[in-house]
This record gives sequence, structure tokens and C-alpha cells, in this order.
Amino acid sequence: MNCVRKIFQLCLPVLCYALVLYGCSSEKKTDSVAKSKPVIIGYVGGFHGLLKTKTIEAKKLTHINYAFVDIKGGKAFLSNEKTDSTNFRNLNLLKSDNPDLKILISIGGWAWSENFSDAVLTDSSRKVFAKSAVAIIKQYKLDGVDIDWEYPGMAGEEGNVFRPEDKQNFTEMFHAIRNELDLLDEETGKKKLLTTAVAGFAEWLPFVEMDKASKYIDYVNLMTYDLFDGDTAVNHAGLYKSKFYNADKNANHCVEAFIAAGVPVEKLVLGIPFYGRSFTLKDDAEIPIGKKFISQAYIDGYSFIKDSLIGQKGYKKNRDTVAGAPYIYNSATKTIVSFDDEESVRRKCQYVLDKKMAGVMFWEYDSDPKRYLLNEITQTLK
Repeated sequence: MNCVRKIFQLCLPVLCYALVLYGCSSEKKTDSVAKSKPVIIGYVGGFHGLLKTKTIEAKKLTHINYAFVDIKGGKAFLSNEKTDSTNFRNLNLLKSDNPDLKILISIGGWAWSENFSDAVLTDSSRKVFAKSAVAIIKQYKLDGVDIDWEYPGMAGEEGNVFRPEDKQNFTEMFHAIRNELDLLDEETGKKKLLTTAVAGFAEWLPFVEMDKASKYIDYVNLMTYDLFDGDTAVNHAGLYKSKFYNADKNANHCVEAFIAAGVPVEKLVLGIPFYGRSFTLKDDAEIPIGKKFISQAYIDGYSFIKDSLIGQKGYKKNRDTVAGAPYIYNSATKTIVSFDDEESVRRKCQYVLDKKMAGVMFWEYDSDPKRYLLNEITQTLK
């Protein structure tokens, strides 16, 4: 009996150590599984005014990007601080439904990018800008910063400042913000995120250093929509290249180009539009995709398209099967509407899974109040 006790005493430390190792291994495995779950990032339009946050289904999202924060005097600037602060407070309340939800400020956008180039022109100005951005998320207890600069190195909205130096300054801007976020991480004990929304077409890549910049970035949100081709009516968010026109602007081409440019695929997030684009053609056509148009318009959004246009008001639905994109066409008005529907969204989500990308993001939440597309996303990526 004494021998058995002695053997047990000798083996006990080894057994305990093995159990500790098993526990650590199990914990790491669980953490790894949690991290591998695809992200679902929804942009919400704070520029519209007070958000109806009670309509936001927080459990179906992993991240909310608040659009937009402006840039004034070289600093991140809340254009309507009273409204923005209320929105931030209400967005944070959504964490009672989803404790893992992350809330980020998105700086810039199409209409608020004119001052980026000046704000990040020098080391000192970048530091000022970075501090101001991080100060906002610190003040309102948010989870990160999203940069939507449209575009470094090339023209965006008319009048936007851009210069050759943007190429390196784009990288150094992220470096500066990451440094400030690291300080906040240490102060709060919580990891803060740095993400970016970028052009969804390969022609933009020579103007930046995405391989270097991505080292500081958690997610690269590809704006794979509004992929226009001059005066040609296109699938504005096609998954693959269409056989009806020559432009190689599509989601797959964009993803492959960013991977080739050195961005890790596990950081890439595929953009999905919750709205449509209409094109009024110059001439009627049996197949309207690829034909010349004389005017173009934004159609907000998919709930309206599905409930009020498809199969109604002279619109007939069709699909560019090669591109993986639906459209509707009214031959009387010569108007084609390009958009994403449940089928194309399901195919895009499967593409993300197959490619082992980070997940999907969409613009914007209120463009599909019936949640047709968000429900499809959550069902496919679950």
C-alpha cells in the first residue's frame, strides 16, 4: 500500500502538468475557432442623423462601422457631435444583445476624403491625426478606427486633394494610428481594431503599398461595388467577369489582385451592396448588359427593389450567369437596374468561405430594412 501511495505521489506532479497542458491546448483551440468565424461588418450612416438603433439586429453582426467622421484642421472631427455622441451611446447599448459586437468609427468616405492627403503629409501631422482619431474612440468607449480614404494617389470626388506622396503616407498613416491604438490597448487592457475600406478595383493598387500597410491593419474591406466602366451599363457588383463587356472589374479579380499585392487573404473582407445602380440606355436592347447608357442613378435599396420593382412596373428579372449577378430591365424606359439578391449574396458568401477570407461587409444597414440580404449572409456564414 505504501508503494502504491509513493508511486501516486511521484506521478501526481506529472499528471497535473499534463492536465494543465490539456487545458491550455483546449483553450487555444477554442480561441482559434472563435477567431476563424467569418466577420459580418455593417456600415451604418450616422451622417443621416439619429440612428434607429432599436432596429439593428446586433446578434447578426460582428462589427458596426459608423460612417462618417470628417477631417478638419488635420484632425478627425465629429461634424455633429451632439447627434454622433447619442448614436455612439445607443450603439454601445447593442452590446447587451451581443457582448462581442465591435463598434468602430469610419473616417472619410466619398464626400469627406478631401483633407486626408494634407492631414497625413508629414510625421508630425500624421501623429496629430492619429491622436485625434484614437481620442474619439477613447472618449466614447468604442472599439476601433476604420479608414475610408477615397482615394490616396488618385482622384475621388471632384476637388479632393491627392499627390504622389500619398503612396508612402498611406502606409505611415496606419503605422501612426496603430502606435496610438497600442497605447490605448495597454491603458484599457482591450485590443483595439484598425481597419480600412479600399477601392474594389485593381487599378488602384499601384498608388499604395498594400503589402506594407496591411501589416498594421486588422481587416481590409474591399468596396467591390460601383465597379463602373465608362458609359457602359455593367453589373456594378459582379462576382466574376461578364461575357457581355470587356472590363475586368469584378469581386474575384479584385480579391486575386490584393492577394498578389501581398495582402494576407485572411484579412480580406468582401464588400456587398445593399443597394442598386440603374442605367438608362441609349438604345433598347435584348441583352442590356454591356450597352451604352446616357444616365445613371443610385437605387436605395434591395428591399425596395425586391418588393416594388422586380416583376412590376415593366421590369423583368434576368441574371448574368457567368458574372453571378442579377439585373432587371424595363424595355419601355430602356432602364436596367444592377444589384445583389439572395442568390448572388449566397454565392459570394460561399466564395468567402472557399477562399478562407475574413468575411463580408456591406453598405449600408438601412438600405435593406426587410433584412433579406443580411438574413442570407448570416445563414450562409453561420
